[in-house]
Amino acid sequence: MPTHQFYRKYMRPTSMRAIRARYDPYLQTRHRIEQLKQLGHSVDKVEFIVMGGTFMALPEEYRDYFIRNLHDALSGHTSNNIYEAVKYSERSLTKCIGITIETRPDYCMKRHLSDMLTYGCTRLEIGVQSVYEDVARDTNRGHTVKAVCESFHLAKDSGFKVVAHMMPDLPNVGLERDIEQFTEFFENPAFRPDGLKLYPTLVIRGTGLYELWKSGRYKSYSPSDLIELVARILALVPPWTRVYRVQRDIPMPLVSSGVEHGNLRELAFARMKDLGIQCRDVRTREVGIQEIHHKVRPYQVELVRRDYVANGGWETFLSYEDPDQDILIGLLRLRKCSEETFRFELVGGVSIVRELHVYGSVVPVSSRDPTKFQHQGFGMLLMEEAERIAREEHGSGKIAVISGVGTRNYYRKIGYRLQGPYMVKTLK
Repeated sequence: MPTHQFYRKYMRPTSMRAIRARYDPYLQTRHRIEQLKQLGHSVDKVEFIVMGGTFMALPEEYRDYFIRNLHDALSGHTSNNIYEAVKYSERSLTKCIGITIETRPDYCMKRHLSDMLTYGCTRLEIGVQSVYEDVARDTNRGHTVKAVCESFHLAKDSGFKVVAHMMPDLPNVGLERDIEQFTEFFENPAFRPDGLKLYPTLVIRGTGLYELWKSGRYKSYSPSDLIELVARILALVPPWTRVYRVQRDIPMPLVSSGVEHGNLRELAFARMKDLGIQCRDVRTREVGIQEIHHKVRPYQVELVRRDYVANGGWETFLSYEDPDQDILIGLLRLRKCSEETFRFELVGGVSIVRELHVYGSVVPVSSRDPTKFQHQGFGMLLMEEAERIAREEHGSGKIAVISGVGTRNYYRKIGYRLQGPYMVKTLK
């Protein structure tokens, strides 16, 4: 849902819908739901992405108004405050399964995270752009790389999924340093995001970079170099990270220099095939993607476990997969919170489920389809294993879940109760 600060000149479909609704969050939501229904889509599950400027930098009163109206648009109730809106949204026929908020490292501190938990937010998209201090300084980011690491740590210790925005081809970097920074990004425990949006630098009229480009002091990578770079970046992505995008959705006539193809991901995959390398990110391995693009279905499904250290905590990535075909059916992200966690609900040795997701075509709430993978019990099996690890290996007396507002009743049915913004369960 674009806010009034959305980059209007880009004129993406989302921004056009926002303009037609005069940036009213309630109308944006209602109009989009009706549009999707008319197109034949099931809309009993909804996920919001709040984009445009830095939402958490806006006045608190406006933020509460905006999020309250998103929830009210689903429930049909007119709420007096955000707490009432969330309460009614829990019981809405159209379930809010998650809210994503775009933000910056310097607007991802404790007070911001607590506010976002109140909203029902479950995932953050954090503008990082580069892991180099000199690049952050030269591009006027207004924050340090240390702030990036701190925001990742705080966010994950609060249960959020963290998606990073990265920009290869920034000034004074070069191909070799770009490859090195992505190797650092995925291997250094101070970073290791759950997701990635890859936005190669674009030169757009009216920006400082445009003036550098016009004067010859900046030159974009050639199309072949960019494809090669993206291919090599995708090969570095670990199997617990999801690549959401590989380029911005900006009309080409607005771009003076930069990405020249609208299908950069496809071109990068083709180059990877030539090089004999693979992308093993979450999206590429999803069962739905495999069915659509490769006409293959899982045959032998088994539980797979991957453990790693990230941002001061012990992470366990559980998944049901067909290892022989490298197909992913469902996943769960479990974290043993660090001692620095600031949320009182999570102190004293608590494990938290940061994500539970079963892939494939959407199945309506309370329905089953034997040809699809949702609602077949994979989620329950993943939760049972997460509880076992938390109890026996983490030594935790309690497990928490950061849950979309509309999915809280699912956790209530398996013994969880609401504590603050989390669903929690005592482990015995």
